[in-house]
Amino acid sequence: MSFLLKFSSLIDRLNQTVGRAVAWLTLLVVVVSATNAIIRKIFSVSSNAWLELQWYLFGAIFLLAAGYTFLRNEHVRVDVVAQRFTRKTQIYIEIIGVVFFLLPACLLVFWLSIPYFYKSYVLLEQSSNTGGLIRWPVKLLIPVGFGLLILSGVSHLIKCIGFLQGRCPDPLAQAEAMQKAEVNAADVIRQHAEEKLEQQRQHIEKGAV
Repeated sequence: MSFLLKFSSLIDRLNQTVGRAVAWLTLLVVVVSATNAIIRKIFSVSSNAWLELQWYLFGAIFLLAAGYTFLRNEHVRVDVVAQRFTRKTQIYIEIIGVVFFLLPACLLVFWLSIPYFYKSYVLLEQSSNTGGLIRWPVKLLIPVGFGLLILSGVSHLIKCIGFLQGRCPDPLAQAEAMQKAEVNAADVIRQHAEEKLEQQRQHIEKGAV
């Protein structure tokens, strides 16, 4: 079990690294989208390549961050009934959900997406739009994204079993702690920004006087 828990920790670090890196793609999408809009409005010039780049980045955000989202327990849940059970029962429900629902569905998509990507890669498939991008990189995102989600599911399964054996902390409580920590960090940043704005406002008012 110790080896499996170390393997789970390695998977979590991988998904954390990927998730934090992918978060920067959101900024890149905003920059690309804004640039496209400005150029189109001002110069009446449009590029299919840049438009498709937006779509590629948008897909990368959702696919590559899926494992990180699952790690943080932020996927959509319906816990109206489960919340009434003991934590041990909730963990058993987690195990059933991962084994019988999450992993089979993700493995199926992963398996079917491999030939889908490979065919595009071998043929060097191009976009049907004039001036568009090559297709295989975006199709590669599908197996990679679902592969990370599968790994995250395996990691969660290991931690759930480890918790039942008394070998590791509660994985659900850990996810909740991660969420609270990030919320608190965001509150600190916002409070600091508000204090800076207030200081600037007071400085401007003193200067005006």
